[in-house]
Amino acid sequence: MSPESLIAFNSILIAALLSPGAAFLTSVRMSVSAGRAAGIATGFGLGTMAALWTLAALMGLEGLFALFPWAYTTLKIAGALYLIWIAIQTWRHARDPLGDVSVPRGRAFLTGFLVNLGNPKSMLFAGAIIVVIFPKGLEAQHIALIVANHFALEVLFYTACALLLSSGPARARYLAAKPVLDRIAAVALGGFGLKLLTGK
Repeated sequence: MSPESLIAFNSILIAALLSPGAAFLTSVRMSVSAGRAAGIATGFGLGTMAALWTLAALMGLEGLFALFPWAYTTLKIAGALYLIWIAIQTWRHARDPLGDVSVPRGRAFLTGFLVNLGNPKSMLFAGAIIVVIFPKGLEAQHIALIVANHFALEVLFYTACALLLSSGPARARYLAAKPVLDRIAAVALGGFGLKLLTGK
């Protein structure tokens, strides 16, 4: 495996992280509503599952999904329903005052983990990139390096988001516009869930 391959992988991954999606939206909302610690913990959850999907792609799990399409379908439906459930809860509580209620780090981590667990397309996307960028027959240490690199990049990205968005001014702006922003987030998350549910 060459350094150029890892650079190419990172470039594509950064572009994917910057594009709006359920993971990014979850990170933003958690950071501005529950604070820095919860935002960082959410990022660790998102990064952990994303790295595990990359590991699964490197180990050939997409082939298993091809052999057992019901497994992919079950996981996709469960993930879609989870996103829709988050969307409904967000909409229902859009007008609730935020107060000083904090989200425990463990719960924030689990939220991020489950959001990315519910999107097996992330693994298929990673698999498609891996096939193009990396040579076949990677050694164990190269696989470990790719997975660790993916995890580190995700965590750095979401930690930076949490640090930027959990500041006093950002939180004050969020609180002022909470009903509108929460409903926009609810529609977006519900849309991601429906797209996952109805997509092939």
